[in-house]
Amino acid sequence: MSNVSDIAADFILEAGEIADRLGEELVELEDRPGDAALLNSVFRGFHTIKGGAGFLHIAPMVDLCHAAEEMFDALRSGRLAVDAHLLDLALQSLDRLNAMLDALRVGAAVPEPPAETVAAMRGLAHGKPAATAVAAPAPGGDTVVADDEFEAMLDALHGKGAAPGVDAGAAPGETIDDAEFEAMLDALHGKGGSPGSIPAPAAVTQAPVPAAPAPRAVAPPRAATAESAPKESEPTVRVEVKRLDAMMNLVGELVLARNRLKTLRLGTAAVRRRATDGELDRAIAGLDLITARLQSAVMKTRMQPIGRVLSRFPKVARDVARQLNKDVRLELSGEETEIDKNIVESLSDPLVHLVRNAIDHGIEAPERRERIGKPRQGTVRLSAQHEGDHILITVRDDGAGMDPEVLRAKARDKGLIGPEAAARLSTEECLHLIFLPGFSTKSEVSEISGRGVGMDVVMSRLKELNGHVSIHSAPGTGSTITIRLPLTLAILTTLVVSAGGRPYALPLGAVEEVFRFDPSSVLYVDGREVLDVRSQTLPLLFLRRWLSIGTGAGDGCVVVVRSGELRYGLVVDVVRGRDEVVVKPLPPRMRHLTGFAGATITGDGAIALILDAHGLYRAG
Repeated sequence: MSNVSDIAADFILEAGEIADRLGEELVELEDRPGDAALLNSVFRGFHTIKGGAGFLHIAPMVDLCHAAEEMFDALRSGRLAVDAHLLDLALQSLDRLNAMLDALRVGAAVPEPPAETVAAMRGLAHGKPAATAVAAPAPGGDTVVADDEFEAMLDALHGKGAAPGVDAGAAPGETIDDAEFEAMLDALHGKGGSPGSIPAPAAVTQAPVPAAPAPRAVAPPRAATAESAPKESEPTVRVEVKRLDAMMNLVGELVLARNRLKTLRLGTAAVRRRATDGELDRAIAGLDLITARLQSAVMKTRMQPIGRVLSRFPKVARDVARQLNKDVRLELSGEETEIDKNIVESLSDPLVHLVRNAIDHGIEAPERRERIGKPRQGTVRLSAQHEGDHILITVRDDGAGMDPEVLRAKARDKGLIGPEAAARLSTEECLHLIFLPGFSTKSEVSEISGRGVGMDVVMSRLKELNGHVSIHSAPGTGSTITIRLPLTLAILTTLVVSAGGRPYALPLGAVEEVFRFDPSSVLYVDGREVLDVRSQTLPLLFLRRWLSIGTGAGDGCVVVVRSGELRYGLVVDVVRGRDEVVVKPLPPRMRHLTGFAGATITGDGAIALILDAHGLYRAG
């Protein structure tokens, strides 16, 4: 039973990757309809998923993929031409395919594909209108085989040709094994295919199609039930063999370094007498080097190309643009950039909101773009790149841009900020108003926007990932939103500070600068302590006071912290320096505390709480 469950888990993982790639390829096909290699790749994608689904007896998935496969086979042979209607059908079938995979992942019933979509694809494949195509019979039912299909199957059995659905590129006269022979005989007699066999083609008749029955939920295969489906709490990751080999080599070196230290520490008296301080220092330095290399190698096993997330966005952009009657091209770059698997999976929703927002609010209608001298087709660029120990993700559009004064007025009119606070906002702070809960510039609610929740979701998720967002925009020239994220959440580069004799860790990505605190330079604005730093007002937060362990230290340091639109000075007793820490989650009883993101153990064995830069200020 476990072997079958493993096969189902592997199929779900592989089919999900193929489906993501298909979404990108189908959008590319609209721009390059004559690309034979692209057509073949799409055809192979549906064919591969169909084969795995057939082996696991997932009949609805087999029916859907087989209909899509027939349609793309007609495209490959030149009987059909790519058009918007055909691609809409293909993308609808891909949406249904993803819904089926989602059902398999959670052990739910696999839904039947829409009968009209399957019939329309088969109708196009056979040169008939969608209304005259009959959906393929369910497995186990009788199948009517036309004379030419019957002859083709017989020719295939005798090695004279390829059976319907068999790759025409196979070598002529290739030997057919017993399983394939039995499968073809079953198809000829209407008994249905064996696992992995190709279903017989649907019969085509001129009679009108009767009303489609209501979709029925099909029980998931035994390999994908709730008991045997892969649990969400046990995610897996694919690791290249060369990375595992490198880790094994490093572990071997680590063992040698350990043995060297044991010899120096626990060896014979003669060995200990010969061991000098220099030898011990060299052994420790070697151990430190190997440990650092092993840490880097282990972290790389968690790294995944961000392209696995970005690959689905061409389809998202196309769907939104067609719904809004806009002409938009999405450009991707940096898909090979690697980032922690957990961050990759958490980035999907924020990036979807940002891309949809760029198309809906940023890109103008084609007619308006022509009137103001822009190309009819708008462009949205989604890129990723490394910068030190962080990753930068940029969403840039060439649309209408954002007017800070309009955003200021909208936030004030909606009651999200007071008139006095609105008047004090800088240009950058006005742009960040789009992340406020309930903020929207749309006067009417649509399926895409107007509720004021999308960008709020983006900011909430990025805070959880210790991310930072910056916005640059000007009316008429477009907008650029840049997200800065750590490469991993398992090991965090921090600035270790102390207050009241206890260490605390602050994510280094949130730190701008550090300088000595001078109590005599403190000013008061609206009753709050601030500093004037290079003609900019910097609000202060005293860590001792926040922790209720006394007043702020007179000779401490100010750590300038930025989190989103927030920028403030955190006054601490001592700045110990930079350190890489292993992040540990807080105990359940402490997770409700605002201002703390986790815990770690410092080099001297002390427990240090990791501060949440944004929550710290809000709670202060």
